Amino acid sequence: MVDFIVGRMHEKCRQGVFPGHAPFGYRNNKASRTIEIDPVDSPMVSRLMAAYATGAHTLSTLRKMLKTEFGKKMSKASIDWVLKNRFCIGEFKWGGETYVGTHPLFIDREIFDTVQAVFAGHNRPKYGSQEIAFRGLVNCAYDGCTVTGEIKKGKYVYYRCTGYHGKCDLPRFKEEELAARLGEPLKHLQVPREIVERIVTTLREDQKDAASKMNADRSRLEGRLTTVRNRMDAAYLDKLDGKISEEFWERKMADWRMEEQQVKLALDALANAETQDRALSAERTLELANKAYSLYVSQDSFEKAKLLRMLLSNCSVDALTATPAYRYPFNLIFKRAKMEEWSGRLDSNQRPPAPEAGALPDCATPRTLVNSPESHATKCQRPPAGHPASD
Repeated sequence: MVDFIVGRMHEKCRQGVFPGHAPFGYRNNKASRTIEIDPVDSPMVSRLMAAYATGAHTLSTLRKMLKTEFGKKMSKASIDWVLKNRFCIGEFKWGGETYVGTHPLFIDREIFDTVQAVFAGHNRPKYGSQEIAFRGLVNCAYDGCTVTGEIKKGKYVYYRCTGYHGKCDLPRFKEEELAARLGEPLKHLQVPREIVERIVTTLREDQKDAASKMNADRSRLEGRLTTVRNRMDAAYLDKLDGKISEEFWERKMADWRMEEQQVKLALDALANAETQDRALSAERTLELANKAYSLYVSQDSFEKAKLLRMLLSNCSVDALTATPAYRYPFNLIFKRAKMEEWSGRLDSNQRPPAPEAGALPDCATPRTLVNSPESHATKCQRPPAGHPASD
């Protein structure tokens, strides 16, 4: 019996349905046996994400903000878990495996990635309470140590290697000099205007094809849902007339309810897929890449650092140059720009918008146009018991 239950849970996971209690920001719908956005808690998650992404908050200040604005008490550990939970960007972990969920999303991937970047910076060694723009963003190319900043004479900011592995050859930099070096890589994120137009045009055409295919899928699924419900109604009448036994009716109803749920999940996934304008997202990304350097040089140090955290996951510096590690999809843009190998599309992964259940063998999957490979590869943690725990 236990093996049967475990097997059913893993089957739900493969269909993209989280088999446990919904995490904070979501709720379990007992009627449809699905997970949906909680209208009360989800605004709190969105507020926490947006606030922490600015880099101006700690878990303590978020805790106070939550109490003031929403009247909600939450421990710092619970807030930490909420901010790192990948469920809000469509992923969950069960039984040691990571799955792509079909539940609705309300947190933008860019905001989530920025939050994780801020966490990475805060988890670096602490050097005092002074605000240093590029602290936590740069590593030393010689020994891999963090490059930290310090204020001299109350107004001059200098950066140096922390020297945890001993003295190295990295010189000290004035903030202006380091800022200029960090901005240089942004010059290489240039996409020719005709390439931008070609990529966007290609994605628009793909979206039209996908929309046509989704319309056909929707009609087929709606027809199937009607068929299943007609069978359920007919079987109920047969049971009342004594044509079939109670046991047989209950067994068939269990199968039909499962099939009904799978079809409804597929329809919900199609509805969610329709709201995503991949072409517009790609156009904005490419425009940001083209304007990155001009935006960078026009801002102060703290705004420069905020822009860099959007574009880079890290950057290493030596005595002469800065070597960036670009975030997706800017890593692809940089690679294509460097090689001057442009085509009418960016690399993309396919993410199925509908459960791949055995009961839905013919359910086609619309092509995802521009999506992050991290959505499949990065693992998320199952929520701890009693999450998020209030004080």
